[in-house]
Amino acid sequence: MSKIPFDEKEMNVAYTVPNLLDPTIPESPAWTYPQSEKDAVKELYAGTPTWCLSGLETGLFAPSVIPDNIARGFVIEGSPFDMADYGGPDMFGIEWEYVPVAGGSMVRPGTPFLEDANDWRKMLKFPNIDAWDWDASGRENYDYLHNGKANMLWFLNGCWYERLVSFMDFEGAVVALIDEEQKDALKELFAETTALYCKLVDRCAETYGDGISGFTVHDDWGSQRAPFFSPAVGEEMIVPYMRELTDHIKSKGLIADLHSCGSLEMQLPNFIKAGWQSWCPMPMNPTQKMYEEYGDKILLHVEPDLPEGASEEEQEKAGGEFVKNYFKPGKYCIPNYMYFPQKMTPAFRRGMYRASRQQAVSSL
Repeated sequence: MSKIPFDEKEMNVAYTVPNLLDPTIPESPAWTYPQSEKDAVKELYAGTPTWCLSGLETGLFAPSVIPDNIARGFVIEGSPFDMADYGGPDMFGIEWEYVPVAGGSMVRPGTPFLEDANDWRKMLKFPNIDAWDWDASGRENYDYLHNGKANMLWFLNGCWYERLVSFMDFEGAVVALIDEEQKDALKELFAETTALYCKLVDRCAETYGDGISGFTVHDDWGSQRAPFFSPAVGEEMIVPYMRELTDHIKSKGLIADLHSCGSLEMQLPNFIKAGWQSWCPMPMNPTQKMYEEYGDKILLHVEPDLPEGASEEEQEKAGGEFVKNYFKPGKYCIPNYMYFPQKMTPAFRRGMYRASRQQAVSSL
């Protein structure tokens, strides 16, 4: 644990922010921290946390200089982006259509761009990322990124499997993963796209410098009920390329965080083999059970324990119990505020912060 002693003055509220995930919840408090929020995140990932994160310590960054963020309808940067400009071609020229009611984009209907993975070399044109205006993006986002928080760069909205779906549609992608006549070509394609992603990591690190703390890499592997493919297929076809990217990210001193939607408990060993440092599971996953089994190998976002209808006093106590149960030395976690915002009440956060800071003191 951290060696910064707890001071009761830390419990003074420094600022509050609206709960963007659930506007019915009162504004979330940030305490008078003994170090920067950015440093607190860095120390948690290093295994020496100062407190249990509440979700306010990180920022999200998805710059418009990367065409995929515009195509997929997910731009978050220093200047507001006009949603009317969402959609259009991604970096490979695949056309996307933004659907406002869904808050996202889908590939425009039509014949799949790639019908056989063996044809990828003649069908796909890789982007020249050096032609993008990185200098302008760096200048325009400097103040936005130097905000004291650990800003995570949201990376590409799909790298391996999801990227393949955009090329081949869902059915074609699933078949290509297991078709003996396509697998070798598909591995070559994943190797080439991963090399591209590593170059993108380099350009982002050069452009944004200490304004970013890591990358949240997106690749959905499952539905509400089960993974799209078996663990064996994932281990053979995707994990080696994931590992290449995570190793590259970490070689820069940056965090390698995974965003993968679906019921994926059985794929968690693959995520660990792939070198991911953290993963935020969706609600259908048994996060507390997974923490017990794998919490010493990967930083999981765990569902908070908060009884329905709990009083403010009970909520604060529940925050302390959460730390006791799921924030153990050498086996830490982050409360899953993304999918359970209603459980991250101000009182729960207060109890969680106090308990985790006092735990730091007790370890001195």
